[in-house]
Amino acid sequence: MGKHARKYTDQTLKKLFGLSGNQCSFPSCTQVLVNEKNAKDSNICHIEGANEGSERYRKDMTDFERADYANLILLCVQHHDETNDEDKYTVSVLQKMKQDHINQHAGEKIKKNPSMLRNTINAIADIDMDADHTDESLSAFIIKEKLEYNAVKRYAPLIQEYKIYHHKINLLYDELEAQGSLRKSKILKNIKGCYLKAKGVYVADSKNQIDKIREHADDIIDVVLNTLYSKLEGSGLYEDDIILGVDIIVVDAFMRCKILEEPK
Repeated sequence: MGKHARKYTDQTLKKLFGLSGNQCSFPSCTQVLVNEKNAKDSNICHIEGANEGSERYRKDMTDFERADYANLILLCVQHHDETNDEDKYTVSVLQKMKQDHINQHAGEKIKKNPSMLRNTINAIADIDMDADHTDESLSAFIIKEKLEYNAVKRYAPLIQEYKIYHHKINLLYDELEAQGSLRKSKILKNIKGCYLKAKGVYVADSKNQIDKIREHADDIIDVVLNTLYSKLEGSGLYEDDIILGVDIIVVDAFMRCKILEEPK
């Protein structure tokens, strides 16, 4: 194992650098990782080690999982060396470090570019998803209840953090509807379509669908996000701001029950 643990896809690299703002994820570090001259300050680090014997290595991971975005964190050379102390920098500590940095970067980007979410809404609404389902208009549920009902684990911190943008997105949707635009309906239908296809992959003909959904809740969210990233990349709209915006819009769609199941 480990032979392909550093075989990163272009989409993974774009997402990793885009969501991190091209900065080291270590708290208070402002080191820019890739500049116009070189990438010597950049380390793509594995949260759970790439090779047997490396820090936080987990034997039952596949190389695909090791090289996937969820298992990677961007650090400068100095902090990469520091986080080799696996007693202090556990998997959960590094995952939280990564997410805290992304959340901070997202907040800063929205302040600098108030149109970021609007641009993301327009980009996703313009995707041709060939959605053939009927979408229902549902209210947002209490987040904690829905997370627990679907057994969301890895994405739970992200959802809890990005729920603060629900009101802002609501205002944007209201504004679009007041203009006679159907973009709110189209974007939510597109995301629901992504979810239904992802759900079908993991649930298939299972007699107890909710158990399968709970078993693969985070994987299903991964598929929804990756589907949107791929569609946007093909449209030429895969920019750093859009990458950040997609995560926020998908969290909002989760709150509107377009992704995963309604609590019973």
